[in-house]
Amino acid sequence: MSILRKLHNKSPYPRSILKIFPTRFFVAAQHPNPGPFDEPFPDEPTSAYYDEQVYKAGRNGDMVTVGYLLNKRVRDGCFNTAKTFSFVTNTESSLSILDSLIQTLSRLDKGVPRKHAFDLLIVRLCKLERTDESLRVIDTMVEEGYGLNAASFHPIVSALTKKKKMEKAWRVLDLMREAGVLPNVTTYNFLLTAYCFKGKLTEASTVVKKIEEEGLAVNSRTFDTLILGACKAGKVEGALVLLRSMMDAGFYVMYSTYIHVINGMLKLGYYEQTVRFVMVSGGREGGDVG
Repeated sequence: MSILRKLHNKSPYPRSILKIFPTRFFVAAQHPNPGPFDEPFPDEPTSAYYDEQVYKAGRNGDMVTVGYLLNKRVRDGCFNTAKTFSFVTNTESSLSILDSLIQTLSRLDKGVPRKHAFDLLIVRLCKLERTDESLRVIDTMVEEGYGLNAASFHPIVSALTKKKKMEKAWRVLDLMREAGVLPNVTTYNFLLTAYCFKGKLTEASTVVKKIEEEGLAVNSRTFDTLILGACKAGKVEGALVLLRSMMDAGFYVMYSTYIHVINGMLKLGYYEQTVRFVMVSGGREGGDVG
């Protein structure tokens, strides 16, 4: 049973998903030489140049050339970008090449070329809101040991939480553990943001409890998100307490954190207090508020 099937299956998970994945997409052969290019490679190619060439090859379904370019660009110091897989679009004809593309990535050079390419393909699919297809990519990374880590799952968790598909997002965290990948504070911050944006402090406190239980260290984003949640729920006093705790602990305070408090005060009609707060905190990003 693949990760994708398990995401939609509400029965308890088996203890080890590594023992049950089918051996899909594994190809041991190396890339054959690509066909001739329209023009010679520049002496000093750029990432933008490689993105354009990969786009042309991908649109033509030429996976041999795609693989050749993905390897060569890393060797030339031109790493992949968010545009590398822009030839993958949200159409059935485009998505029909996904299996072939996964096979191509499986044959890339070990290490950075392969791992980075897989991660960016997941990013691209999630941008297209194709989280199920992203989990198919995860399947291959788990099965073949392609350096899967928490960052590989983050685009999926982010996409699901943005769509308020919280049950599925939590299940992805369970799948991470089954794959031997522990969620980190960034993983939980995605969940926290979704709850706090709606002012759902009860659900947010559940996330904070999980962070504490797993012994993870919170960061500035965690505090920023909790302050947002408190302000959304009309708990400005609580937000100020969190802000003070944040600074006392030495965390960097972003402008967005101050803006959350200012907006929360204005929403409650605390105009004079808002002016005083701005006067004290103005221009002190990352600093003390008095």
